[in-house]
Amino acid sequence: MNHAILLPGLAMAALTFVVWWAMYFQRIGQMKRERIHPQAVATSIQAAARLTESNRADNFRNLFELPVLFYFALTVAHLSGQVNAATLALAWLFVALRVVHSAIHCTYNKVMHRFYAYLAGGLALWALWGVLGYGLLRG
Repeated sequence: MNHAILLPGLAMAALTFVVWWAMYFQRIGQMKRERIHPQAVATSIQAAARLTESNRADNFRNLFELPVLFYFALTVAHLSGQVNAATLALAWLFVALRVVHSAIHCTYNKVMHRFYAYLAGGLALWALWGVLGYGLLRG
């Protein structure tokens, strides 16, 4: 089986780790600057009230929404022998658009820019599933 389809998954995992670190430093930084005791943000309600710098945490959570379907699509492509130029291109396109989305979300966070990256990534993912579905039904 062709393992090339697993590389976009590795790239998405790397993106998730990068955003996790960015979130960690953002939260710890705010807690130190504002002298927020860790126990003061023990629950999600407390954290939402005290931790106002949340764009990186929001992006981190977002990396566990659509990407779940992406990881499964890679698994389906790998196991069903549908690793080809189309599935690889769509997988890498999704990763590239998620990198753009995360970069926007974790920095200047302009909603419409972020939305367009998110939408384009979602369309790439649905196209990937369309290719996989066609291959499975045809096969």
